[in-house]
Amino acid sequence: MAHSASTETYPPLNTLKPIADGIWIVDGPTIRFGPPGLKLPFPTRMTVIRLVSGGLFVHSPTPLTPDLRAQIEREGRVRFLIGPNRIHYWWLPEWHAAFPDALVYLAPRIREQADKQTERRISFASLPLHHADGYPWDEEIATLPVVGSYMTEVEFFHLASRTLILTDLIENFEPAKVGRGWMTYLTWIGGVKPPYGGLPRDLGLTFTWRHRAQLRAAVETMIAWHPERIVIAHGKWHETNGAAVLRNAFAWLLK
Repeated sequence: MAHSASTETYPPLNTLKPIADGIWIVDGPTIRFGPPGLKLPFPTRMTVIRLVSGGLFVHSPTPLTPDLRAQIEREGRVRFLIGPNRIHYWWLPEWHAAFPDALVYLAPRIREQADKQTERRISFASLPLHHADGYPWDEEIATLPVVGSYMTEVEFFHLASRTLILTDLIENFEPAKVGRGWMTYLTWIGGVKPPYGGLPRDLGLTFTWRHRAQLRAAVETMIAWHPERIVIAHGKWHETNGAAVLRNAFAWLLK
């Protein structure tokens, strides 16, 4: 069977999929990312949390189709739109256009990155996302910035469902999704192969000696949260045993 977009993704796409009470994932299309000639198909995924107030917290938005918008509006009012790191902002402008009253929170350097893409420029107001607290969702969602030399990625932990939400800190590419041969080899070289996945090797190199202790402390904090599940933006997410997944994915860091 030929490798195609349908085999690279996690259908059904652009639809709310409940994973626990008050929390959904939405699987989106693939994007091609990497150096010229070595671009991997990256399936995309966002997470939606309904807060006690009924408002929705939307993490790393995927494309907003008319049907998805109708599903979202049935579940609540979009209150927060989250750009969790400098390369996860692509569809924020269309979500902001659809939900202009939502507050937009951006991790460091997103505006700088978005300015390089005219059609994706962030021209609307936003709030900074770089502290561990002080947010309207603090009582329901813990916030954890992870600082590297290339980017700060902000992680979230939904307390009620014990769901950890990562973006690129763990990627987990299944061979059947990326294709055979050298593509599978790339996932091995890159440190992002199943069953646990991991921090992509090129991104890991940006956590220099100055940041390595902070990264380890962040991973230890996440393990101490005892997450039941871990949602990631790219690849197969982890439905159970979240703390064990973290220990295995970051064994190189924790030993």
